[in-house]
Amino acid sequence: AELDRRAPFMAQRALYPDPALPDQAWLFMITTTGCVLQGDRLALEITLGPGARAHVTTQSATKIHSMDANYARQTQHFTLDEGAFLEFLPEPLIPHRNARYASDTRIVIHPSASMLCSEIVQPGRKYHHPDECFGVTLLTLASSASRPCGANLFNEKLVIDPVRHAMRQAGVMEKFDVFGNVILCTAPDIAERVHARLTAEVDMDQGIAYGACHLPNDAGLIFKVLGRETAQVRRKVRDFWEIARQEITGANIPPPFFWQ
Repeated sequence: AELDRRAPFMAQRALYPDPALPDQAWLFMITTTGCVLQGDRLALEITLGPGARAHVTTQSATKIHSMDANYARQTQHFTLDEGAFLEFLPEPLIPHRNARYASDTRIVIHPSASMLCSEIVQPGRKYHHPDECFGVTLLTLASSASRPCGANLFNEKLVIDPVRHAMRQAGVMEKFDVFGNVILCTAPDIAERVHARLTAEVDMDQGIAYGACHLPNDAGLIFKVLGRETAQVRRKVRDFWEIARQEITGANIPPPFFWQ
């Protein structure tokens, strides 16, 4: 209904390409500079009215360029009215060596609305240079959610600070390279049905680990994945997306793009 976009953060016009949900608008975000650079301040605000459906993603991975000064920051605000449904599934985040990046995501959601929000974080350009793998200087990803009345639902923050806290230790990344984090804000009955269909596993031989648990205050579920390669994590995030959409809308997700 309304679209305001300013370089270097751009948004294409809404498309309706999904036969399973023909009323769901798809919107692709584009960073016109190619990489996120030091000093960049990016802001994304999305509001869904009653019963609205949308799928928002990015055209490619978000690459955080190396920095010798300052840092980059992104703020994201999502507001979902009664019965709204939002799938926010951006492509992976790739922090380059010596990058500094902070992201703050805030969700205001009606009890009858549902939102799927994912993050996939790669360790850097690990095949480009040995020091690229977890060579980021500082990366923080904060998420919080509340009701329209202001009642807080949950707060979560991921901090990657390799100089102070080694990434290869047990309980952090150990032998894994890629991290996936998916938040599903939805009604308690839907969350229970989704959770009942999920499995959890730690397979060190295949290099994959995943599982889900309930968010506090009946806010929904959080699903976490560790993998050695991005493709492994993407597949598990996609599996979770498929289950969540089926339980929320009764529709299947579209087939993957041929380049994925």
